Amino acid sequence: MPLLYSIGKLTVGNMLMLGWRPHVEGLHHVPKTGGVVFAGNHLSVADELFIGAVVPRHLAFWAKSDYFDGTGLSGWFTRNLLNGLGAIRVQRAGGRDALAAFDSAIPVLKAGDCVVVYPEGTRSPDGRLYRGRTGVARLSVAAGVPIIPVGMLGTEKIQPIGQPYPMLFRGKPTVRFGKPISTIGRADDRTSLRALTDEVMGEIQKLTGQEYVPRYAPAKKAEE
Repeated sequence: MPLLYSIGKLTVGNMLMLGWRPHVEGLHHVPKTGGVVFAGNHLSVADELFIGAVVPRHLAFWAKSDYFDGTGLSGWFTRNLLNGLGAIRVQRAGGRDALAAFDSAIPVLKAGDCVVVYPEGTRSPDGRLYRGRTGVARLSVAAGVPIIPVGMLGTEKIQPIGQPYPMLFRGKPTVRFGKPISTIGRADDRTSLRALTDEVMGEIQKLTGQEYVPRYAPAKKAEE
């Protein structure tokens, strides 16, 4: 576990655990070693904070490439912070740039680390669960690692869209981990990846009880 990540677990992680006391279910499904892709629903920026706080392993999150390219003292600080945390650079534009970001995560997974992916591609605008994008399946099959579905509940009240930080006394989050979905022997053609993605989204829906919407989530507004 990177040093800065360990420090974050001891400071921010413990603060989250003490301040919000998240309810955790199914943590025994998380293997102690080996590469894993966590695939979760996405209600709030706080989702990343709480899953990072409750999982006793290093999680490699995605970070927008803009954060790595900043200038001046703040840019230098942010860039070194993200590198120290083991973040994976990702282009928000999609297409080939997004595929390159997934490719950069494959050696991370093969080395035995964990990666968090939100198949919806963006935060849910209305609390419903939207159709998943197949990147989560492509990444897991290419790396040969299992997918653990994750269900987050209550985080949209703790840190709504537009709120810059989690708020106390706004509810108690729940984090649910499902059984690992094996990708051994799975094909990597478009139809198979679509089927695996739909399977993952079905398991997430079982964990959250959200209404499922069989279309992609709308893009966020610029001010969000």
